[in-house]
Formats: sequence, structure tokens, C-alpha cells
Amino acid sequence: MKLILHIWRQKNADDKGRFETFSLDQVNEHMSFLEMLDVLNQQLIDQGKDPVAFEHDCREGICGCCGAVVNGRPHGGFPGTTLCQLHMRNFKDGDEIVIEPWRSRAFPVMRDLIVDRASLDRIVQAGGFVSINTGSAPDANAIPIPKDVADLAMDYAECIGCGACIAACPNGAPMLFMGAKISQLSLLPQGAAEADRRVRAMVAVAEEESFGACTNYTACEVACPKGISISSIARMNFDYLKAFLPGRAVGGGKYEA
Repeated sequence: MKLILHIWRQKNADDKGRFETFSLDQVNEHMSFLEMLDVLNQQLIDQGKDPVAFEHDCREGICGCCGAVVNGRPHGGFPGTTLCQLHMRNFKDGDEIVIEPWRSRAFPVMRDLIVDRASLDRIVQAGGFVSINTGSAPDANAIPIPKDVADLAMDYAECIGCGACIAACPNGAPMLFMGAKISQLSLLPQGAAEADRRVRAMVAVAEEESFGACTNYTACEVACPKGISISSIARMNFDYLKAFLPGRAVGGGKYEA
């Protein structure tokens, strides 16, 4: 099939950027979206032009690298699908496809479809870990955890940090991402000891970045390729308020009156 592609081109963060239009013939319906971009890039290289820069790694919907907005929808808008899992059979011959990078102040464009998502890394670095000294690997049943709690923690742990929730949010809020990262640890006994310090630290770093505030549009939940529930946001808000109660531990054995 033949496609008309309108792709955002931007040399660097200082460049104004613009859309360029490309015509691509003989697109196989069994191609993934990224394979289609590979074919386009080979065509551009053969013509002596600069290929379209886009990010990818695993191409299995695991790494979260391949984010882009397709026809106004992060990852293309299909449920449970990252961009690398999107196939060309979802499009028709003669379709015009608009492809652009994540649109968020917190994600400056580095080149074409590649954005800098280091702001998410800084949020995780602020508290997304468990520092308890476990010694050697403990027995799996040493700390009994109810199955429903373990399942919920694993559901939140599915977050791949792609940033689709932020790109979909009218405010550019990171709350679904943060809620998932905080909840997956605070639900488990190993992460409970640092729960207060973790949520306070991660929220503080998020406020320092260029993110917007959550106003419950729920577009994040719709765009999430892993189906993370907005219940994680409610849980994070509860943990955050609880962390400021008098007498709560804030980490390092210290307490606030």
C-alpha cells in the first residue's frame, strides 16, 4: 500500500522544527510501524537525505523507548500497544499519517522524534528503590504477602516509563507514572520502611521539573500501553498526605513532630 507521511523534523532543541511530507510506496501490511520508518529511512539515505531520527531498542513493548504521537494519539492510540507493536495492517492504502514527538515541556525535543526523558529518570532516582539490606536471596515465602497485594504491585510494576501518559495529558502531568513507581514499592513490606521518604522525595523532584499538575482528565490511563490504572494516582496522593502526618518517619530513623 501507499502512504503519505507527515513527519516532524527538528535538528536540535534550538531548532524551530517543521513538518515534512514523504510518500512511501509498497508498504507491507505485516510491517511494524518502526519497520515502516526503517524503509522510509533507507529511501531517504538512497536519495542522499538525512534519515528520520527515532528512538527504539527492544521492539517488543518492554523498554519504553519508542514513543511518538501518531495521528494525535501516543503510540497510535491502540489499547495495550506501544509504537513498536503497532502494525501497518491498522492503516489503509492512501492513508495520511501524522507523526510527531511527545509534546511536553518536560520532554525537550533532541532531534526529530527523539525527546529527552531524563526528567523521569530523576524522579525515579529520588526514591524509586529499596535500600533494605536483605543479605542473601531470601526464601520466596519468608515474608507472606497476600496474593491480591502482590498482584496489584506487579500491575503497577508493568509501567515502562515511556511517557505516553504525560504526552496524552493536557497538563503534561506525570502522576500516572509516579503513582505506578511509588505504589509498586509501597505496597510491599520491603518498601514500606521508606514509603514516606520516597513519596515526599519523588513528588519534590517532580515539582522541580517542567511538568504540569493533575486535574483528573484520565487521558493518561487511556494512553498507557500497559493499562496502568489511575487508582495508582489516588494511592500516591493518599501516601503523600499520610507522609505529612505528625510523628511519621521521614527516613534515616528521623521523625517529625
